[in-house]
Amino acid sequence: MGKLLSVNLLQRVIVAFAGIPFLLWLIKLGGVWFFSFFLLLALLAVFEFHRLARHKANPPPLWLILVITFCFQVNFYLQLAEVWELMLVVVLGLLVIELFLKEGSPLLNLGALFPGMLYVNLAFGSLVRLRLYAPDGSGETMVFLLFLCVWSADICAYFGGSTLGGRFIHRKLFERLSPHKTWEGFLFGLAGSLSASMIYSNFVPQLSFRSALLTGLLIGLASPAGDLIESMFKRDAGVKDSSGLIPGHGGVLDRFDTIMFVSPFIYFIVFRL
Repeated sequence: MGKLLSVNLLQRVIVAFAGIPFLLWLIKLGGVWFFSFFLLLALLAVFEFHRLARHKANPPPLWLILVITFCFQVNFYLQLAEVWELMLVVVLGLLVIELFLKEGSPLLNLGALFPGMLYVNLAFGSLVRLRLYAPDGSGETMVFLLFLCVWSADICAYFGGSTLGGRFIHRKLFERLSPHKTWEGFLFGLAGSLSASMIYSNFVPQLSFRSALLTGLLIGLASPAGDLIESMFKRDAGVKDSSGLIPGHGGVLDRFDTIMFVSPFIYFIVFRL
């Protein structure tokens, strides 16, 4: 078991060394390249969620869900229609399509599909909108901050939980869905996110202290929820990872679960506050 864990950790480190510079370059580049990469991630994430849904139901065919995802993401990029209008067309269309499907329960088929499909598309769509259309050109700064805080929270939570987990608070954070998460890990993750946001704000004059503090605090508090939500779906489907696409990390849902969950919150901070 120890050897397996060390191999897994080595894979995670190698992927991180290759993937982090690439992601930072894409955030800096923006434009169609940033959009294209996260369009690909959205398609892969929906594919993975469709696989999870098939463990419990008989959702509409994968090709249709991929087409819907493509349309959602292109619309976020080109802003051709209001999001709620596209959602209305998709929901009504899938309801009608279910009339012609003969396998499984309609309630289970649609119920297993809608949460993940809408969650994936709205989450990645908000990230695309945040990077490309944030007011005053703040998208690049805020997306850098988002990833930095998430990574810092993950690293601090991992090592803090591994070394001190359970020593001071003898109760797990959310044992029903993730028996290894501890309160000590959560607090270390929160401290890591806040520290990263404060350090980052000192090097970026255009980023206000208020925005940095609020972003760091919100990501630190919300980070576990993104992971727990994905764990909830995986546990219900009876699988360990959403896929084996990324060595040492699992699938897109496994690796980007926190990014997906916190992106809409940062979107609201930038566009509404």
